[in-house]
Amino acid sequence: MTAVATPMAKAINAGLRAAMTRDDKVLLMGEDIGPLGGVFRVTDGLHREFGATRVVDTPLAESGIIGTAIGLAMAGYRPVCEIQFDGFIFPGFDQITTQLAKLSYRSAGRVTVPVVIRVPYGGGIGAIEHHSESPEALFAHTPGLRVVSPATAGDAFTMIQQAIASPDPVLFFEPKARYWDRADVDVDADVDLSGTGVTTGLHGARIARPGTAATLVGYGPTVKTLLAAAQTASDEGHELEVIDLRSVSPIDFATVTASVRRTGRLVVAHEAPMFFGAGAEIAARVTEECFYHLEAPVLRVGGFHTPYPASAHEEEYLPGLDRVLDAVDRVLAF
Repeated sequence: MTAVATPMAKAINAGLRAAMTRDDKVLLMGEDIGPLGGVFRVTDGLHREFGATRVVDTPLAESGIIGTAIGLAMAGYRPVCEIQFDGFIFPGFDQITTQLAKLSYRSAGRVTVPVVIRVPYGGGIGAIEHHSESPEALFAHTPGLRVVSPATAGDAFTMIQQAIASPDPVLFFEPKARYWDRADVDVDADVDLSGTGVTTGLHGARIARPGTAATLVGYGPTVKTLLAAAQTASDEGHELEVIDLRSVSPIDFATVTASVRRTGRLVVAHEAPMFFGAGAEIAARVTEECFYHLEAPVLRVGGFHTPYPASAHEEEYLPGLDRVLDAVDRVLAF
């Protein structure tokens, strides 16, 4: 089959279907994911195809969902949990950070817990707090968890299957504002399920647009914004390199530092609050490893250190095109 233009939500659906067809130990769990197909219809049709024992509608209890998934994983299953909205994950935070993240280490690797937790996250849909948050740094800070976020439909299709195949727990953050952005996807393509290294497969960053004047780094929902900024800068004579991290833990620093050594400048963007965000770690690491190559300070663009605002104000809160271009202007001015 040839690639066809596919929304990200449908690409994730196709990836889940492929994983469930490949391995009957893969099952889905979450609130309203069965006949309804989930709030965003990402699991649409899977209940009808695989039945209620493999696509399980759960009670409204995130701690129970995660705890049950941990037990299933220890029994040999590969559960994929859906957290309905980003801000709903916190009732399960204890289970994720004190149990799921530590069981393999606690057992010296004798116990594996291949649980995938799907989290629709980020703003841009006109919703309020608990429905538009970006908590990925809290989980990236927790050893024992892999944290990834696709920016395109093609990566979503591939990465969800690689996450399910991983022997370790994976937090799979899905940028809900990009669910209906289309890209060419071949849903019948074979996916390499072996790559889980820092620079390969699930965790390897990609250069989304090559350039020489400065490096822009982001993941998930901000990649589209960075590409728009790079196009605007190109129209003004500056070619910016855009890197889609794809993974927040681990981070493919080799790709990032190689780019910064070429360009001498770096802007990092994410929707999460800038204070103690992923951008802070990236800025620190790049400063350590590329100090003598930097022509300007590393700049960050992110959400403000406030609770997520009402929808009328989210445009000012989110790192949009104007704020990214302002940071670009400032690094180029040095």
